[in-house]
Amino acid sequence: MTVYEEIFEVIKERKKQFETRTAADNSYTCYLFEKGVDKICKKVGEEATETVIAAKNGDNNELANEINDLLYHVMVLCAERGLEWSEVEKVLEERNEKIGNLKQFHQVDKNT
Repeated sequence: MTVYEEIFEVIKERKKQFETRTAADNSYTCYLFEKGVDKICKKVGEEATETVIAAKNGDNNELANEINDLLYHVMVLCAERGLEWSEVEKVLEERNEKIGNLKQFHQVDKNT
């Protein structure tokens, strides 16, 4: 089991705790489930922005931390929506099989 799978299992357990009202008062993950999909999406957006800023700052330690914050919040979003992490990995595996295939990209007119 990968560390991502382990973390996702913990997140799903927190979701069950939230749903059955057995959650610890200090669980940030349960707090996110309580606030709902809008709050979770807001956090995903914030962490994505912080990831971009860290990359622009050139600090790889900061970047690694922000990427992990982003992945955590994406996992919470997946759990909230009932999307298993294995489904996300499956899509990545399918895309990995296509590596090397030339994709056709649309030309974008940046003046419009």
